[in-house]
Amino acid sequence: MTCELLKHLTEERGSNLMLGFIIRPPHQLLSLLLCPGLRIPRLSVLCAQPRLRAMAVSSSAWELPLVAVCQVTSTPDKKQNFITCAELIREAARLGACLAFLPEAFDFIARDPEETLHLSEPLGGNLLGEYTQLARECGLWLSLGGFHERGQDWEQTQKIYNCHVILNNKGSVVATYRKTHLCDVEIPGQGPMHESNSTIPGPSLESPVSTPAGKIGLAICYDMRFPELSLALVQAGAEILTYPSAFGSVTGPAHWEVLLRARAIESQCYVVAAAQCGRHHEKRASYGHSMVVDPWGTVVARCSEGPGLCLARIDLSYLRRLRQHLPVFQHRRPELYGHLGHPLS
Repeated sequence: MTCELLKHLTEERGSNLMLGFIIRPPHQLLSLLLCPGLRIPRLSVLCAQPRLRAMAVSSSAWELPLVAVCQVTSTPDKKQNFITCAELIREAARLGACLAFLPEAFDFIARDPEETLHLSEPLGGNLLGEYTQLARECGLWLSLGGFHERGQDWEQTQKIYNCHVILNNKGSVVATYRKTHLCDVEIPGQGPMHESNSTIPGPSLESPVSTPAGKIGLAICYDMRFPELSLALVQAGAEILTYPSAFGSVTGPAHWEVLLRARAIESQCYVVAAAQCGRHHEKRASYGHSMVVDPWGTVVARCSEGPGLCLARIDLSYLRRLRQHLPVFQHRRPELYGHLGHPLS
């Protein structure tokens, strides 16, 4: 991809915030695909980390919705985790984002299944109440990427759900998705992961939810390895797929970006992936590299190392033109290989 770094610096009043750069799609490739003379607009992207200085963007695309992707290092300390997330959410609101994405396990990452169950809460508990108030305070939609939820069957099962919650800017819960593919794997060099020891798989997918940034299809982390899920969501109307995650230090470098770009290309959706990063405690660390990928498969925003956030504008007119000129969903042959992703009922 090509990248034009803006040369001028500006001071943001009252803040030392790193603002970013503009990334364009690969025009030479697009020119072979799209009609001659069809102009693909620049994709305006900002990257930010609190307390750092950098560049400001001058762009003609400021009217496009801006989303913020938050990267954190959760620990078993729920109170401190909330303080960290709230700081990033308030920064996202100050920068003009309409929606902020938090990663899987934004509430906490425990040391073992017993601690996970002990720290979990119902959706009506104190922690979600704090995020509800924060969404109202900031006037911001929130994607809470993986909440350790004590469901209605808690008393019977003594297990929880990994629940992706969408709050609107009034603080109301508008969608919930419970992770359907649980990560029970043993990767050499990364340590075993047995999510099913404490977690129940969700029973169904959630229909895409309309937000100020577009229609969002909900998934969580390990779900990204199952393209049937993304295909089902896009056939149900998704324009943005979101994969809040906590990828490990071995699978992260090998698979993280590759899978996210593949999901974006095959579904012709934006992909937003907020990630955990760094060492959570003595037993676990995460890869980080939160990013936004456009429908062409270009990484248009990416977090640097450590906690922080990156920002990207969502251009749905670009998405629609790309789907028009590369109509892969019209060309599918289910009579040959079946439906890889059935539309949601």
